[in-house]
Amino acid sequence: MRLVKLIANLGYGSRKEIQMAIRNGWVTDREGNRLKADSKTAHEDILFDDEPLDPAQGVVILMNKPVGYTCSAKDQGRLVYDLLPDRFRMRKPALSTIGRLDKETSGALLFTDDGTFLHKVISPKSNVPKVYEVVLDRPLKGDEADLFASGEMMLESEDKPLKPAELEVLGETSARLTLHEGRYHQVRRMFAATGNHVNELSRSRIGSLGLEGIEEGTWKVLSEADKAQIFE
Repeated sequence: MRLVKLIANLGYGSRKEIQMAIRNGWVTDREGNRLKADSKTAHEDILFDDEPLDPAQGVVILMNKPVGYTCSAKDQGRLVYDLLPDRFRMRKPALSTIGRLDKETSGALLFTDDGTFLHKVISPKSNVPKVYEVVLDRPLKGDEADLFASGEMMLESEDKPLKPAELEVLGETSARLTLHEGRYHQVRRMFAATGNHVNELSRSRIGSLGLEGIEEGTWKVLSEADKAQIFE
């Protein structure tokens, strides 16, 4: 039953459905040998319907999120989970996003089923920087960088100042902002406090991990080397 539980927990079907798949010969090893419910085969050598199994528990996924998708499974409309294979919704433990991007923000979004890893990424102790590319409605005034870097900026309805953030001016109405915390709609609220409005917002990096080679709306499973970049 170990094999049945393994495949069922990856979302390929109920245990009853997986037992049926095994009986029908849909579960094999890389040599094409049909596996049985009690077969002891390494995860990476198991094929389901001639395709390798999805990664085991502990998976971390990086998605290039498009605008128009929300991160909460409770929301209506298009969800980021719709961009993953349907079976990923059925995984046990469940996949969760590591932090969120709002509906109108695109870019780097992480998923995992590893609670320890999730908390390590979002923990203030890890101090993982997030880099955002911003297009503004009006020209920058010129004093935003000093304000954001001061460590004294307060957002409306909050009683704790923001951590220092780094602003790189890219053009009259464009900038790159690096944050070291993740408050609600933080980038948009920071620029709103200066009298400006964010027209376009995209997260380009988490730590040193970027979106190179990942087209908008697609994703990849991270290697150990990829995951290490998050904390670099």
